[in-house]
Order: sequence, then C-alpha cells, then structure tokens
Amino acid sequence: MGKKDKEAKHKKDKDKDKKVKGKDKGKKDKGKKGKDKASAAPEPVQQTFTPGQSYADGTPMDAVTYLEAKLILKPDRFTSVQAFRDFGKIVEKTAKKVGVGFIPDVEAGLRPQIREITFGDTADFRLYNNAFILRRRIAYVDGFPVGDPEIVFKFRHPDEKQATGLDVRPNIAGKYRIKFKAEALPLKNEVGGYRILYSHNCQFGLSQMHDADKMSMATLVKVFPALGKLQKESDEKLSLVNGGIVEEVLLPLGQLDFGKGLVGKCDIGLWRTRGEHKSLVGEFAFQVQFARREDVAEKQKKLAAQFYISLQNDVADWLALGVTKTGMVYRLNGNEPQSHE
Repeated sequence: MGKKDKEAKHKKDKDKDKKVKGKDKGKKDKGKKGKDKASAAPEPVQQTFTPGQSYADGTPMDAVTYLEAKLILKPDRFTSVQAFRDFGKIVEKTAKKVGVGFIPDVEAGLRPQIREITFGDTADFRLYNNAFILRRRIAYVDGFPVGDPEIVFKFRHPDEKQATGLDVRPNIAGKYRIKFKAEALPLKNEVGGYRILYSHNCQFGLSQMHDADKMSMATLVKVFPALGKLQKESDEKLSLVNGGIVEEVLLPLGQLDFGKGLVGKCDIGLWRTRGEHKSLVGEFAFQVQFARREDVAEKQKKLAAQFYISLQNDVADWLALGVTKTGMVYRLNGNEPQSHE
C-alpha cells in the first residue's frame, strides 16, 4: 500500500470514528432528555460535596434533613377562609388518588393564624442579591403580638455545595436552631416539573440577640459573620425591604402520610401588605423531615414526587409560576433584584 493509500485509509477510519461517536452522543442526549422529563419530582439531589467536610472551627458541615415542597399560588381566589378550605379539599382528593394518606387538622375548621413578617436589607438589596435573606416574624392572637419574635437568617441557593459550605451559625450567647432544607418549586415556565433551592437556615428568638442596634450592618456582621464580605461602610444600616410589612394568613390543612414513617404537615397561606391589604401571593406547602436522605425509601420518594406533580396538574389554574413569596416583597415597588431564586 502506497503512502497516499495509507493516508486515505487513515482519514476514512477517522471519519468513521467521528460518525460513531456522534451517533453515541445523540443516543446519550436523547436518553438524558427523556430522563429529565420523567424525573419531574421533588426528590433531593444527591450530595455534591465530600462527606466529612467541616467548617472553620472543625464542626462537621450541615446536611439536608428537610424536604419542603411549595406551590406558589395566585392570590385573587383567596378572598375568604373558605377558599383555603376549598383548596384543602383538592389536596385531600389528590392525595387519595395517588395513594397518600391524609389526616385532617382540627385547626382547619378554626380561624386562620395571623403573623407579621418583615425583611431587612440594604438600600441596594445587597443581601438578597447575594442569596441571603433576613426575616423577622411575629405571631398575633386576637389582634395582639404573642411570644418572642423569630429571626430567620438564611442562605438560599440552587447549588447545594454553596449552600452547604456557607456557615450560617450566629455569634450569639443564646439558643438557636439550624434547618437545612431542599425546597422544591415548580419549574419557572411550565406545570409538571420542579426545581430545587437549597435553604440553609438559622433561626432564634429576638430575645437571644442582646445587641442594642439590631439594624446596624456592623451588628449584623458580628452576629452573622457570613455577611462580612457585604459590608461597605462602618455606619451602614439596614431597613425594611420596600418599607413593606407583610401580613400572613395561615391555615393548617393536615398531615400527609407517605408511608414508612414519612409524614409531613401541610398548610396554605396568603401574604398581603399591611394597611392596603394588597394580596401578594398564596402558597401551599408540605414539609417532611428525615435524619439522613439515605434513610428515605425509594418508594416513599416516588410517592411524594407523584403527589407533588399530580397536585400541580390538579390546581394548574391556581399556580403562579416563576416567583417566590420573598421575591414578591422585593418587587413591591417595581424593583427587580438580581437574586439566585
């Protein structure tokens, strides 16, 4: 075989290899597409960080121990508590259809709970634009505040590795609680799918924070060291986001039983502004807790997924896609923050 013949054969073999690789790639892409369509389920994504990693002080990194699945709803239908209960009947019907147990809550027949919610941030929304949320919540009974106002500091991000690596523990002498959630939301543009936000939360009663100036950025950086990189001026202050005070109307609906001990409460709520009573957004949510993701049986994961997707389809006309409750508050005055949500 001459030199030219060998070169021609070599070129022919290379072209053949490219065709085979291209064909295989097409098969992989096709299979991946099919898998994405079928996996429309609020199932926590597998860990992307190395187990056993720790924070700067040697404390092991937190792991996801909650799944909270949410449906953000258009507010216009919620004009009375009966609308909450009507939605609850749909939830119960969907649960029965897919084989999920539903245990009604006695409080579903009572008056809704009322809570006041505010968010703190810089004028340029520096916290929210960097995936942080600072919230205060106060419960009301018969028109009066009760209990210790709850402070929630969270880092919420679609990347689990980033959410895990951010140490949200507060520098306070009092008690606090860490919650790490995988939050399932519908896809931004269509019904029947899901997206996951990882919410790494710290919460404590306001009385556990003894600093005098609680809206000072310097104070907050001291309490939440993770905010240190966001401080620009030593005398910087936070204020209420868009001057808004949110009134949350919340009604417990019951418990969802997915079997094997995987049981979670579900509720429905409405957020509206104080004063004008402008309805912002509704939300249905259920939450389950587990010690480790590995402990949740595959059957229960699939059942929770099936319920979540089925309910989306059953209440498609109620859904408000592409938004979160917090995002609605940040957009009260028409501003468009650059969040990770």
